[in-house]
Amino acid sequence: MAETANSDGDRLVTENRKARHDYEILETYEAGLVLTGSEVKSLRAGRANLKDSYARVERGEAFLMNAHISPYAAASQFGHEPERNRKLLLHRAEIDKLAGKAQERGLTIVPLKIYFKHGRAKVLLGVGRGRKAYDKREAIKRREVERETDRAMRVRR
Repeated sequence: MAETANSDGDRLVTENRKARHDYEILETYEAGLVLTGSEVKSLRAGRANLKDSYARVERGEAFLMNAHISPYAAASQFGHEPERNRKLLLHRAEIDKLAGKAQERGLTIVPLKIYFKHGRAKVLLGVGRGRKAYDKREAIKRREVERETDRAMRVRR
């Protein structure tokens, strides 16, 4: 995905659109990422993928699991493992809240997007409840109806 600039100087690296489709997002948290130099370079080039990734709280620390950050070609021998677990930087109270939410039945912590904010890599985490197939279909129908009404309103003007 190409990087896009925001008015605040924030740059989107990648977004997990499927997460919003598969989960009903109840809360969001912004977390920093502990990265190696080659991972930062790769993120700046927009080479990341959040498909099938999730966050987990273990021993009082939060980790991003299964997120793919492609190896940076110019960092040949000092490269990084593409799908290693990466530590998330959160306040203690936020980690405790996330741990409590993750223990609740049916709730999952999913990364929604990775972006740069004031030069620092951030990940937006969402606490979500999995949607059933019929909920997904209902959401698609609702979106289509909204689009049609918007089109109808624009045509009348």
